[in-house]
Amino acid sequence: MRQKRLERLENFLVMLLQQKDSDKGKSRRVRALLWVFKQLSHIYRAVVQFRIWLYSKGLFRHHTLGCQVISVGNLTVGGTGKTPVVEVFARELQKAGRKVAILSRGYKKVEPGFFRKVFDKILFSDMRRKPRVVSDGNRLLLDSAMSGDEPYMLASNLPEVAVLVDKNRVKSGRYAINKLGCDTLILDDGFQYLALKHRVEIVLVDRTNPFSNEHVLPRGLLREPIKNIRKADFIFITKSNGSDPEGLKQRLISLNPKAEIIECRHCPRCLKNVFTREKKDLSYLQGLNVVVVSGIAAPTGFEKGLEALGARILERNRFTDHHRYSQQEIIDIVNKSKILAADAIIITEKDAVRFPRLGRCDVPIYFLRVDIEMLSGMEDFHQCISRICFR
Repeated sequence: MRQKRLERLENFLVMLLQQKDSDKGKSRRVRALLWVFKQLSHIYRAVVQFRIWLYSKGLFRHHTLGCQVISVGNLTVGGTGKTPVVEVFARELQKAGRKVAILSRGYKKVEPGFFRKVFDKILFSDMRRKPRVVSDGNRLLLDSAMSGDEPYMLASNLPEVAVLVDKNRVKSGRYAINKLGCDTLILDDGFQYLALKHRVEIVLVDRTNPFSNEHVLPRGLLREPIKNIRKADFIFITKSNGSDPEGLKQRLISLNPKAEIIECRHCPRCLKNVFTREKKDLSYLQGLNVVVVSGIAAPTGFEKGLEALGARILERNRFTDHHRYSQQEIIDIVNKSKILAADAIIITEKDAVRFPRLGRCDVPIYFLRVDIEMLSGMEDFHQCISRICFR
């Protein structure tokens, strides 16, 4: 019950902070809260810029590990479709003969208790403890709870790529090189991670919601000011449809004239049964009555995509990003789906790694498998990656 209350509060705050002029028409209490958030965002912005300055002046150290380091990140909190981009980069590099490791922070993985963390800091044992190895490039070693959703999903889809999880990615990078023989590192969500020197800086921008309301945390969803996109070598506009009604591309060029801007979209490929891994063509969705379940940062795009494929959505079940489902929650959704006479329950691939096993499932549950497709330029994604990584 307490967790559900916290999730409702989180959903309310995220919805509030994403809106422009979200203080209009709100109660005095909400306006006061947003005013406090705005003042805190000024402080946060100053701290972020000061930290970047410390690194630029050498007062904080950039570590170099003597190998190719590719950072894939974004300016906003979640929702840009980063994981499929990381996956396609890792796959193409591995096919080209590189021994690849993906380094992730492992957001919302199971963490040690508070007192364990305190003792680790005092005794510096967190520096000596090896990173969590989700996959060593040969076999899957951890579940999604211990590794986090995205690292587990990447390790499942990339059997010949190592995936490591640790807040200290300099340490996990050294481990990948020295113990696993890796020669190429991909920093998952690495734009704000400055301790490890990046050779290639890739920043993703979601066309459907590029910079939220353009405020930094906690008044908005920006991790740092928009102008910092000037550090990027390549800017990928994700979830694109080929149009640019808001002049986003021109704005990005004005912010960063040196970066190459590449448009791509997340293209659905098939449906897979969560438990049996049975495959279905996308044509299966045509006229299908479905119940949708999602625990992601931006569920609207996922739901609209299903409707575009012909699905009729009977009910939407939206949970907070990275929500860890209980068995009872899924049983309740299955029972409600039966009452609604739904043909199937459709979820995202990221949600599939957090679904508990059921003794029986009276309504089939499928996740939508997506990958990346280039929209701009004549070259395909494979040529683009080759040019970026082997230039």
